[in-house]
Amino acid sequence: MNPFLHILLRKSFRCSHEVQKWDGMYAENALFFSLESIPALRDVRGGDWRALVDRILALPPTHEETLALMLTMIRLNGCLGCETDSYRAMRGCSACAVQMLRRYKGDDAELLALYDRSLADVRQFSLLDARVSLIFPTGTGQMSLNAP
Repeated sequence: MNPFLHILLRKSFRCSHEVQKWDGMYAENALFFSLESIPALRDVRGGDWRALVDRILALPPTHEETLALMLTMIRLNGCLGCETDSYRAMRGCSACAVQMLRRYKGDDAELLALYDRSLADVRQFSLLDARVSLIFPTGTGQMSLNAP
């Protein structure tokens, strides 16, 4: 089982934020790249990336494409290795993600290929793990993970 997807689907999709006081400064830290950080990604890369972010922003938080973008950013940012007391975490998810995208050496086509891989992983996980039906109950009007 893919550990990233297991964590995304096991936990709430909107990571709870925790305000920590540190030397008179306050920082909002999420456990992983959070839904609230997606708008900050919009203008960091080219037109194809912007179009992807705009499309994701119009979708529900639990849509497969939203989850795929979050998974992509978790992989690129190295969120699993991030510690809440690290400099990176204290700056916050949005700042970390923007910095990573600015420093990313590949072009937008490579980023979109990484996103497509994450989307395929989300779809594969939804087929393999029956618990997905607990998150996306049938008949609620929620878009399913298997929506085109």
